[in-house]
Amino acid sequence: MKNKISFLPVITLLLFAGITGCSKNDYGTNSYTNSMADTPGPNEVFIQNITFNPKTITVSAGTTIKWTNKDNVAHTVSSGTPGSPNGIFESGNLGNGGTFSYMFNTKGTFPYYCKLHQDTMTGTVVVQ
Repeated sequence: MKNKISFLPVITLLLFAGITGCSKNDYGTNSYTNSMADTPGPNEVFIQNITFNPKTITVSAGTTIKWTNKDNVAHTVSSGTPGSPNGIFESGNLGNGGTFSYMFNTKGTFPYYCKLHQDTMTGTVVVQ
């Protein structure tokens, strides 16, 4: 009698891999954020879950702030407010892992927003 090979384990594995690998949301990815384990440093802002984290950051004049996009969707860091950009700084589109840095030399309050999600994404840099 010939040896019979059972294909049931192989078929089960292939079906499981196909089912679990096909889940996507409206953005074409399984989540907005790659890593929530990281927290921003003292002069950093993370873009996570369609928000700026922290929303407000206070620094001394001469400090460079670095924004990092942790989401799987593009964002911008654009100075001003939605509908009233002021042109002080503009990151352009930042994809996942993209960064933008700007040195704040002048004291004041600098609002910014994401041009792609301006209804929900705003932040502020306060320079003392």
